Amino acid sequence: MKAVICGAGIAGLALAHQLAAHGWQVEVVEQARGPREQGYMIDFFGIGYEAAEEMGLLPRLQELGYMISEAAFMDERGRRRAGLDYGEFSDATGGKLLSIMRPDLELALRESLPAEVRVRYGMTVTDVTEEAEGAGAARGAGGASRDAGVRVTLSDGSVREADLLVGADGIHSTVRSLVFGRQGTDEQCLRHLGFHTAAFVFDEPQVREQVAGRFCLTDTVGRQMGFYALRNGKVAAFAVHRVDDPSAPLPKDARSAVREIYGPLGWVVPRALAACPPAEEIYYDHVAQTVLPHWSRGRTVLVGDACYAVSLLAGQGASLGVAGAHVLAAQLAAADGDVRAGLERYEQLWRPVAEDKQRVALQGTRWFLPNSRARLRMRRAAMRLSGLPGVNRLIASAVTGKPAELAQLTK
Repeated sequence: MKAVICGAGIAGLALAHQLAAHGWQVEVVEQARGPREQGYMIDFFGIGYEAAEEMGLLPRLQELGYMISEAAFMDERGRRRAGLDYGEFSDATGGKLLSIMRPDLELALRESLPAEVRVRYGMTVTDVTEEAEGAGAARGAGGASRDAGVRVTLSDGSVREADLLVGADGIHSTVRSLVFGRQGTDEQCLRHLGFHTAAFVFDEPQVREQVAGRFCLTDTVGRQMGFYALRNGKVAAFAVHRVDDPSAPLPKDARSAVREIYGPLGWVVPRALAACPPAEEIYYDHVAQTVLPHWSRGRTVLVGDACYAVSLLAGQGASLGVAGAHVLAAQLAAADGDVRAGLERYEQLWRPVAEDKQRVALQGTRWFLPNSRARLRMRRAAMRLSGLPGVNRLIASAVTGKPAELAQLTK
């Protein structure tokens, strides 16, 4: 069995790993010219953590991860106004929590791929043709014709004939728009949450000294910046702000937009903005969820943010990307060559899990970035209560949603 995966991000790489483990031939194509260096720190926990453990990735992830003592909210003068203890949150998740830069998670996944899995950068899918049942255009083991397949044209003009095409190419998925038509366009399937976000890495020793060992965020209304100290001497910045028109086009110059939007904030923000890198080194995008009535069409299927993005506000996109890929590969293997049956089972099992996480994210948008001083004070009060016995576990439950057992989804 052969698969072409479009997208060498977290979901695509995790799926390549698992399909190869089940004996598939796998080729991954990625539009970017190389591994992306832009990204932000993520809290990796939940069902994705369990999937990574089964894949044997945890030792490397722990090596690449960071020890964070707390999420501290700082006012314009650098005074700590509230915070959440990461140790208590880790206990509430059963100790299955680590903080890691998104590019480092992708690095660990790339390193885990067997040598026979090809990852081709600077390449994407430009056309998809579903072969009719009985066409037998592609050949299986021993030269026997297959009943059906998918014909994939790549941006260099080459053609691949495969049993499966996977769109793992993110929230603005090319595969989704090619195969699902109008239903798969950003205009139709993105649920905008009313925020824009940005992330970049910069070098500023004084900022790094002030945030070392913690995730420090501005305690502000309507716009917020957060900072992590990295082991290479640099600092990772994360930013999010509310927008009046969520579906409006993104700014042409991300650097100028970030400096203008977050310039009024105090504390270390002016130093961070002064050290902001060029626009091409900044991640900048809408905060949105992906909502589709179906995740597969014929021999094409979507995984990760391409079909069930929860938004970065949920803090579980990476986890769901790894776990969803794990479930998809398991169900394809269990279907024993009946690709469409495997795809149906994948969606039947995984959609309820993903949609629950999307609901959790929607409920959390109001407190994640308060839109008034009153809500800001309410958030501070809630975080002060987090130190009481049992309260942190309730917060963890509210953040993670309903528990899901990987074993029940992959058998």
